Amino acid sequence: FALLLTLILTFMKIISYNVNGIRAAVSKGFTQWLEQESPDVICIQETKAQSEQIPVLEFNSLGYECYSFSAIKKGYSGVAILTKQKPDNVIYGLGIEDYDNEGRFIRCDFGDLSVVSVYHPSGTSGDERQNFKMKWLNDFQNYVNNLRKERENLILCGDYNICHRPIDIHDPIRNANNSGFLPEEREWMENFLNSGWIDSFRFMNPDKKDAYSWWSYRFNARANNKGWRIDYCMVSDNYKSKIKGAEILNDVVHSDHCPVSLLIER
Repeated sequence: FALLLTLILTFMKIISYNVNGIRAAVSKGFTQWLEQESPDVICIQETKAQSEQIPVLEFNSLGYECYSFSAIKKGYSGVAILTKQKPDNVIYGLGIEDYDNEGRFIRCDFGDLSVVSVYHPSGTSGDERQNFKMKWLNDFQNYVNNLRKERENLILCGDYNICHRPIDIHDPIRNANNSGFLPEEREWMENFLNSGWIDSFRFMNPDKKDAYSWWSYRFNARANNKGWRIDYCMVSDNYKSKIKGAEILNDVVHSDHCPVSLLIER
């Protein structure tokens, strides 16, 4: 019976990964890891490459179509989606120039399901970028909530640059005034989730502590697991019953982030 059930049900493994430079990650074994892990779809952030600099042929040789959206500024930001199934449709950007110049959003449609790779801005460099981040967050939420009217089943994978709750950060007290854990950012995240989104990792692992997806390169933070959980696979709440697994792959080291995975029933 179990075998029959497996044959009837099909599953899709989706990974989100901020690679902190796709060419650097490839030089550290990213392609070999990708072949071994073999997700159906991988959403990449911070490619830090123009489209022609991405090693598309390497990914093609593993059976992946490669779609990327780069920033105008070279070596900065950029998102991509690698997928084994050819999408019906690919959307590059939000249609808002200030954001699209930074290459922060790409969407692939597979039948009734849409998968997004998104890279939310960081506010760590000062007030100007923090203000940009807060404006982006509101515009992004409006965009995706409108998108749901035509694309009901949505998965938004990416680096959100926000820890939601104290359980998601190694030192909530001392980081309370740092970008990524500011009260207004956490309030945005709470409101975002309450507007109809599921944090898939926390949905599957409600009480799991010390589960992080990013570590500073300073102070031996990764070795001591002093990290932040800022990478998410968000799922539209109408698709909640399809979530079958969610993990943080913290033993994968090509970046200051690690991949986060989602298993859904299709």
